[in-house]
Amino acid sequence: MTHRPFRRIAVIVLGALTLTHCAHHPASGGRDLVQVSEQQELEMGAQGNQAVLRKYAALDSPALQAYVNEVGQRLAKQSRRPTLPWHFTVVDSADVNAFSLPGGYVYITRGLMAYLNSEAELAGVIGHEIGHVSARHGVRQQGATPAAGVGAELGSVLVPGVGNQAGASVPRSLAHAWTAGYGRGQELVADRLGADYLAKSGYDPQAMMKAIDTLKNQALFSAERARRDGQPSRATYHGVVDTPPGSDAQLKRAVDEANRFAVARPRAGRNDYLQKMPGLVFGDSPDQGVIRNNMLLHEKLGLTIQFPQGWRVRNRPDRVAATSPDGDALVELAQGPKNDNPLQTLQQGVKLDAGARYDSGHLGGYPAAFAAGAQQGKPVVVAVVVFNGTQYLIAGMTKDALTYERERVALRASINSFRAIAPAEKPAARPYVLQLTMAQPGLTMAALARKSPLGADSESELRLMNDLYPSGEPRPGEPLKIVQ
Repeated sequence: MTHRPFRRIAVIVLGALTLTHCAHHPASGGRDLVQVSEQQELEMGAQGNQAVLRKYAALDSPALQAYVNEVGQRLAKQSRRPTLPWHFTVVDSADVNAFSLPGGYVYITRGLMAYLNSEAELAGVIGHEIGHVSARHGVRQQGATPAAGVGAELGSVLVPGVGNQAGASVPRSLAHAWTAGYGRGQELVADRLGADYLAKSGYDPQAMMKAIDTLKNQALFSAERARRDGQPSRATYHGVVDTPPGSDAQLKRAVDEANRFAVARPRAGRNDYLQKMPGLVFGDSPDQGVIRNNMLLHEKLGLTIQFPQGWRVRNRPDRVAATSPDGDALVELAQGPKNDNPLQTLQQGVKLDAGARYDSGHLGGYPAAFAAGAQQGKPVVVAVVVFNGTQYLIAGMTKDALTYERERVALRASINSFRAIAPAEKPAARPYVLQLTMAQPGLTMAALARKSPLGADSESELRLMNDLYPSGEPRPGEPLKIVQ
């Protein structure tokens, strides 16, 4: 959760786009059945870009942004739409994801970049996204159903409209695209086009296969860890199709087609890429606070709150939300307006059903207001606390009265845990960052993992980010990414 005012992207269905003359498809050269002008596409992308940058802040690293943009522009010049005003942005998110919008907007998360190991692999991911834009997949996605997000079964208690909130509308199809992708057929088209762009730009097109296999391994490990911990699986990069690493024959054929453009000495850029990794945040950003053992520790805002153990916690720019293992209970925290009237915020800003009860008091030693009732029939408890000049809204919701009776202690304990961060807790609130080390003779990944702060999964995580998963060992003199 950032220290900007609480924001939410309201995903709505836009009206049908105005039809224009029949055009040629910009990627294939054939007839384009999606009759939308390029100007309309540019406007759609610009609108979506504003929404994306409200949801995911651009990473504050000019050097890394410039590097990714340079790689992206090099690839875009080789696409069939080189005259688009291409934009390439690294977003400050721990998610392992990349996505694109119509009109030439391409995004990659720092979370995904942590698992790549060369410029060519980075080019593989970016080339795939350029392929989606070239084939106008975002335009074609009109009417698709958006993927469910955190709390989707229950909705969100803290709806837009409270205090200084700001929102932006994006087409339903675009929200779906950046979370769930475009379907297997269009993903393979993007792979084929992207591989062509890699080869024409002087990279080995097989680097796309390498990047996809690396991200498949990460996705498989993440899913296995979620099952082990009794948690829902997290969304993974949409460019990863649901097959074991190295076993997708269709993908291999699509990428192999680009070999006709391959150069004799392709650029790998391994060292150039790895030299950009030191200092890159791994996991939660300090701007959003960090999660340690289901506790939010936010050094910049000076606060902490403990979410129920065993629940899945998602730390987003606009809120922090924790969902129960069965998805039938929710606790969320968000910023509200900068004033000292929490009771008014509750009564006017949080929409509860008739009959809700309100009270005033203190929370964590700070002025607060409380409400208990229901929202569209679902039991709800909400608190608004004034802390350091800003109101914070903390809400708990369950799907029905029976679930509320089961979870009421956990919900209220989480709300009541809100307090100022203690000086002794501040070191734990600092983020993890990537660094490089050189492998010495005899170094094993197990030994490296014993020095890592990542806990029980350190060895697997380090293997994944160094292309040594599941059982590889480093070679002496090889640079390795570590987490400190």
